[in-house]
Amino acid sequence: MKQFLQNIGLFLFAAIIFSGLTGCETKTNSQKMDVAENNAQTSNANSPAGKTSKSSEYPPAPAGVLQAEVKRLDNSVFKVNDLKGTVVLLNLWATWCGPCRAEMPELVALESELKDKGFKIIGLNVDDETEAQIKPFVEEMKLNYEIAWADENLYRELLKVSKFNGIPQSFLIDREGHLRGIFTGGSRKVQLQLRENVEKVVAE
Repeated sequence: MKQFLQNIGLFLFAAIIFSGLTGCETKTNSQKMDVAENNAQTSNANSPAGKTSKSSEYPPAPAGVLQAEVKRLDNSVFKVNDLKGTVVLLNLWATWCGPCRAEMPELVALESELKDKGFKIIGLNVDDETEAQIKPFVEEMKLNYEIAWADENLYRELLKVSKFNGIPQSFLIDREGHLRGIFTGGSRKVQLQLRENVEKVVAE
């Protein structure tokens, strides 16, 4: 019995560690969403990121994503479609999400390395956290990319695409507004896949 309990304990510990590396289930906003599918996925050969053809052969990003109004921390508003001509990475995150925090240094590095080549990251907070909560976190993590809020409509549209009810997750949109990759979870493997695909799209 003692050995059995020890084995159960080890299994639970491993499960907790693994879940901490992959992603967080979203809180307030995700509870409002009626998302039928909750399967964790990462970028793979069946996703847009796995193809090697030209931009026009990829699916356009949903109009509901491109036309959604996004509010910056200074309360100014823009649309993703306003950034046409730029490679955009939409990243869903929250301050309480450990895997989000784990992937942020990679996002900071990508923004620094590629911003002069027409690349932009938009970190979309999904948990209705206030500016007072977000700004100290941005300073602590030394985030150098745009931070904004994802309202419920935009969040819903993105979840329809990814079929993943958790964070972090990122959506890569090329200069012509085509969806080039979906990256869910914050593991190192996903971070490397994200970098590889971002560099490829920016170089086109």
